[in-house]
Amino acid sequence: MRHRLGRRKLNRTWSHRKAMLANMACSLIEHEQIKTTLPKAKELRPYVEKLITLGKSGTLHDRRNALSRIQQEDAVTKLFSTLAERYADRKGGYVRVLKAGFRYGDMAPMAIIEFIDRDEDAKGAGDRERVAAEEAEADE
Repeated sequence: MRHRLGRRKLNRTWSHRKAMLANMACSLIEHEQIKTTLPKAKELRPYVEKLITLGKSGTLHDRRNALSRIQQEDAVTKLFSTLAERYADRKGGYVRVLKAGFRYGDMAPMAIIEFIDRDEDAKGAGDRERVAAEEAEADE
């Protein structure tokens, strides 16, 4: 019997699925909005909401737990500083999934997953900083 085994496998192995969710969570934390397929977005939502709940408590143990799950220190720093302050008085529901039509190549249902009350300037900020650093390096 398969009672209470409700996670989607997404046609991936366990290790691939774990790495994919961690990478998508880091991208969502960095950009605060990403576009992906609908099943991946629905699977990512509880994963990220549990991370934000860890960030709200702010203990060292919770920071280490978050770091063991997503393994990118800058994302954990933003999670425990910016996002924890933003959602301090909110009890849950930090992320929303919006349907975004179908992908052209294979008609896969697409979705936009984003934080509630997100920062509009955060989308692509890491990429802009990276390009600016590369240009400064090239000028030297």
